[in-house]
Amino acid sequence: MLSRKTKYGIKALTFLAQQDGNEPTQISHIATSENISQKFLESILLTLRKAGILGSKKGKGGGYYLLKEADNIKIAHVYRVLEGPIAMMPCVSLNFYEKCDDCPDEDACSVHNLMIQVRDSTLNILENTTLTDIISEQ
Repeated sequence: MLSRKTKYGIKALTFLAQQDGNEPTQISHIATSENISQKFLESILLTLRKAGILGSKKGKGGGYYLLKEADNIKIAHVYRVLEGPIAMMPCVSLNFYEKCDDCPDEDACSVHNLMIQVRDSTLNILENTTLTDIISEQ
C-alpha cells in the first residue's frame, strides 16, 4: 500500500511542476492547495531536497522548486526516495535484495516467482511515468 508520505510527495511535486516558471513556492501554499498538513509536508519536501529532486530558497520569496524539468523526474525515483524498495518482498528487490530466512530455494518458491512478476509490472509503470505524464492525465 502506498504511504501517505509518498502520495503527498507526488502530489506536491505535480503541484510544483504546474507552477509558472521555476519560481520558489511556499510550503504553506502547497499545503493549502493540496490539503496536506504543513508540518508533514515540510518533512517530505526536505527529503526530496536532500535527494536532489527539489531546490529551496530561504527568505522573502523563498520556497521550493523543481531542480529538473518535470519530464525528467521519474516516479520510480520519487517512490524509492520516499517509500523505499519497489518490490513487495526483499528476495525480489533489485536494489535492496535480502534472502528470505524461510525459503530454501527461491527458484522453486511460488510466492517469489509471483512477486517477481508484480515487481516487474510495477517497475515498468513507475520507470516509464514522469511528473509530466501525471499532469497530462489530470
